[in-house]
Amino acid sequence: MKLILILITIIYNVRAYTVPPATLEAIYPRGLRVSVPDDGFSLFAFHGKLNEEMEGLEGGQWSRDITKPKNGKWYFRDRNAKLNIGDKIYFWTYVIRDGLGYRQDNGEWTVTEYVTEDGKPVDPNKLPPPTPAPTPTPTPSVNTPIYTPPVTRPVTQSSCTISPTVVRGLQSVCAGQLIFSEEFDKPNVRDLVNWEAEVRFPEEPDYPFNIYLSDDSLKMEDGALNIYPLLTENKFREGILDESLDLSNTCTGTIGTRECNRTAWGAQILPPVYTGKVTTKNKFNFKFGKIEIRAKLPGGNWLIPELNLEPHDKVYGSARYESGLIRVAFAKGNPTYSKKLYGGAILSDTDPYRTYLMKEKIGIDSWNKDYHTYTLIWKPDGIDLLVDGEQYGSIPAGEGFYPSAREHAVPHAASWLKGSVMAPLDQVFYVSLGLRVGGIHDFADAPDKPWKNRGSKAMYDFWQAKNSWFPTWYQSQMKVDYVRIYSL
Repeated sequence: MKLILILITIIYNVRAYTVPPATLEAIYPRGLRVSVPDDGFSLFAFHGKLNEEMEGLEGGQWSRDITKPKNGKWYFRDRNAKLNIGDKIYFWTYVIRDGLGYRQDNGEWTVTEYVTEDGKPVDPNKLPPPTPAPTPTPTPSVNTPIYTPPVTRPVTQSSCTISPTVVRGLQSVCAGQLIFSEEFDKPNVRDLVNWEAEVRFPEEPDYPFNIYLSDDSLKMEDGALNIYPLLTENKFREGILDESLDLSNTCTGTIGTRECNRTAWGAQILPPVYTGKVTTKNKFNFKFGKIEIRAKLPGGNWLIPELNLEPHDKVYGSARYESGLIRVAFAKGNPTYSKKLYGGAILSDTDPYRTYLMKEKIGIDSWNKDYHTYTLIWKPDGIDLLVDGEQYGSIPAGEGFYPSAREHAVPHAASWLKGSVMAPLDQVFYVSLGLRVGGIHDFADAPDKPWKNRGSKAMYDFWQAKNSWFPTWYQSQMKVDYVRIYSL
């Protein structure tokens, strides 16, 4: 009963939030300025029409998304708008706050005065008289018609097209809107209201060789989120890998499982590396859209960037990527592999189907040398992949992924038949940014690889080869400049 009351309170508080009223100003001699006070927003949007009522949530004559506040306020500005006393603006506003979107509908404002650029009222007695309309000169004719001045209407955009994009917590969104933005311009990681750091031992299906912790592995530096791989012994003490580690007090995994508590036994040591990972799991979830991530991928042997979309509810199953994983961008840290960029979907933990829906692009140089903009367009009928504006891959859904999965003996593929052609990628997903090490699926066994994927001592063998990989980690952090998501 107590849990139900808490949930009701949360739902009420979410619904009870009211977008601050917008202030509209007519600037003399030209201009329209709209402002709202900042209340922790990550986006402000203004949609309006001049002297014509809005038809529902249409885009309007003015349709703009603003991604940064200024001096404690969010501003929309049209410097060319010519407004007259008595003109009326119909409008609606939209904000994203703590990962949720809110609208203020049915706004109306009438121009009753002008202000200067600095907001001071303009004395109406000092305004020049309005220019009279020109008298038309009719063309002589036997039956000269009575002159009727033309009715002028503002040029307007087409009405809002409801997007196939779904945002959890919103009924609908207009096409082409910026629905999520993170510029990573805060001074500290704890100031990122749209993200939560993971604290846990990652488990199946890839069993990476790292712990996710939220301490010095996550830093805000130079206007970017930096995620570092660091040695577990350096954080705790020498010998900790052969002991126990209980994360239960802060664990974001399932309490009482190996996600939160580990005890070493023989060659089954604790993960020798800890890294960071942040997600929007409890803040922002969506289905279908365009996601852009500007990032510098990590360099160093056996490092793996995580720029992913992960399923929130896992309705098709929680093991072996039964509910899917979408990789926005992926390039291994080893110099041998780092020229190859991948993106796409993973619907099985093992090959050949694990990489069946991944697309590849060969770079002139390694992808960890500089920043690049990675774009993934997730549609109701497929996925498109781009880097720096250039498309390098497309994954059409066709009649669904089940036929190809069945040909490759994917045991859980039949569960996708209850969904759409995009199943299992037809549910809401969240964004995850992280860095992981090793594991048993992403690196094929090779002579220079210190562990065997099917080996019983994989993590131990990796740690024993520390002198071969740790010196390569001099550019090992992943840097994320921004994440932006648009509706289709």
